[in-house]
Amino acid sequence: MQRFTALFSAALLSAGLMGSLAHAQEDTAGTAEQAPAEAQAQNFSDAQLQKFADASKEIAVISQDYTTQLQEAEGDEAQQEVRQEANEKMVEAVENSGLEVDTFNAIGQAIQQDPELMQRVQKMAQGSAEGQGS
Repeated sequence: MQRFTALFSAALLSAGLMGSLAHAQEDTAGTAEQAPAEAQAQNFSDAQLQKFADASKEIAVISQDYTTQLQEAEGDEAQQEVRQEANEKMVEAVENSGLEVDTFNAIGQAIQQDPELMQRVQKMAQGSAEGQGS
């Protein structure tokens, strides 16, 4: 149950800060605990960072949609179903971006630890939004 709360918190954070979404796959990625160490050691390509930026924007939209549904859901079981569906959609958005969830999580961790990297990803996110006319 906690992982879904973390997922929504992280996704909402990403909407404004492009923060980490490292918890998006916590339930199926057994290597989530290794992500901080990996994040410090890895150098991510611009292509990977662009995919992260694109997926983060999609996840922020999904999060907003499902936050409304979660607030309207009545009862624990209904809320759990909404959380599960949101989690699946967010994972799907990451996979559709061309990134593996583990890589997405590692980039999210790295961004939290590296302000310069966060700025690079924010610029990429702004650039791709302008290019799409959104």
